[in-house]
Amino acid sequence: MSELPDLPPDRSDPPATGDDPWAHLRRFTPARIGLGRSGVSATTREVLAFSLAHAQARDAIHLPLDTDTLVAEVQAQGWSDVRVLQSRARSRHEYLLRPDLGRRLNPANAEALLPPEAAPDLVLVVGDGLSPLGIQRHAPALLAALREALDPALRLGPLVVVREARVAAGDEVGERLRAGMVAMLVGERPGLSSPDSVGIYLTHQPKVGCSDAQRNCISNVRPAGQDPVTAARRLAWLVAEGRRLGLTGVGLKDHSGLPLVGHSPPA
Repeated sequence: MSELPDLPPDRSDPPATGDDPWAHLRRFTPARIGLGRSGVSATTREVLAFSLAHAQARDAIHLPLDTDTLVAEVQAQGWSDVRVLQSRARSRHEYLLRPDLGRRLNPANAEALLPPEAAPDLVLVVGDGLSPLGIQRHAPALLAALREALDPALRLGPLVVVREARVAAGDEVGERLRAGMVAMLVGERPGLSSPDSVGIYLTHQPKVGCSDAQRNCISNVRPAGQDPVTAARRLAWLVAEGRRLGLTGVGLKDHSGLPLVGHSPPA
């Protein structure tokens, strides 16, 4: 009878006294690498970690945005004119089932959003998106960084917060306010290692019906990804270059030279 083939090396949890050859690599990424195994299954530690990450992602989607706290925080920074609006989605449940409703403003809110006497060069819109958690945690720091990074000569419109918002909700806000540009800060779809990420979408001459090809996106804004200061400086560069060229989207390339990741994730 032939001998059984050798089994592959056992990658189960290393003993407490042993060395984990993957440990030094895990310091540089939150990705799941070198998970190991116990027999033919994942180790208990990794199964529990995956379950926790999945639960955190679900919580990030369903957690309601505390607009009162958010408005108080940004007003303390000096944003005096803050408007809180609602999309056509009347609840979180409806928002998740009907993405189209999150792209448009509640009609009453839209009618009440009157343009200022002087058309703003840029309007900043904050939307809860698919991660209200990300907006709650990082929008104040990002807005503070934007106050420092944007050209002080820019005419900024009111700061608009939209509940149950998709990216395109910013287009209607910009169109109503007759803004030259709109930058939509929105909670991004949670990942299993990033439940609190924020994206920024910049659109020139915003109006209802703009396509994604007309936008520039700055993604993964959070301390463990692209930090708020770097993201704010990138947006300021895109705003300046977009105004010079009279466009955003596929025709506007990021030649800012700024790093894509500002800080490494914690060990």
